[in-house]
Amino acid sequence: MTDTVTAALPGPSSAGRSADAASGERRLPGWLRWVAPVVVGALIVIVWWFWVDVLGTAPRMLPSPFAILEEFVKRWPIIAQDMAITATNALIGLVIGSLLAMLLAGLAAAARPIDGMLAPLVAALAVIPIVAITPILNTMFGASSQFGRQAVATIAAFIPVFVNVLRGLRQTRPVHRDVLRASAASGWQTFRLLTLPTALPYLLTGLRIASSLAVIAALVAEYFGGPADGIGTAIATYAKSGRAALAWAYVLGGILIGLVFYLVTSLLERLATRRSPA
Repeated sequence: MTDTVTAALPGPSSAGRSADAASGERRLPGWLRWVAPVVVGALIVIVWWFWVDVLGTAPRMLPSPFAILEEFVKRWPIIAQDMAITATNALIGLVIGSLLAMLLAGLAAAARPIDGMLAPLVAALAVIPIVAITPILNTMFGASSQFGRQAVATIAAFIPVFVNVLRGLRQTRPVHRDVLRASAASGWQTFRLLTLPTALPYLLTGLRIASSLAVIAALVAEYFGGPADGIGTAIATYAKSGRAALAWAYVLGGILIGLVFYLVTSLLERLATRRSPA
């Protein structure tokens, strides 16, 4: 039965394949997409070093990139501990926010009344400023709890996943659904063979966007109360005490967390896009 239903689904047209081939010819080489950011980053570091160490006209709180790297290596054990806390809060927020978003997006796609009820709530969540809600959540759940920070990361991750999953669930074409219905496909088979493969790239695009937002939200939330740990708390503490190089070393730690989250979700998105049906 499954083979019959799969065979009944129309494949990509020759025009679509021609368009994909033409777009592939216009794409940059794979190596260039990796080398270009590295070259740009190296140029920024060189200009930064020249401004600080050669010209000597940089602000006092902007140390040399080599001084930052030295502090990062020297203080790696304590920086790694705070990175683990921030990354854990961001990951928990990303997972919970994504699961809630997928559940509610599925309900919204299945029933228009639910979609109508959720739309204003999602719109309200999307405009909540992190700096306004974080102190409230940290006060609500206590100065020793990480829950307020995780809740902020959850809210930040929820919006892009919800929007993208809902859009993906609505991308299936009526003609494809009619073909499956004519082939006596069950609801589960329709979901597994048509709805899920169509929505999966949208889900992973939402996860890629949400991963960066969750890290930013978790890091910013650490500025406004809560336990005295995490990347954001350390940056604020050392910046206020004038230890600029160490503060920037923690900024580097936050950047590394964001890069790891982004690269992992981007890889998942690329794999899903390659395997998804046209």
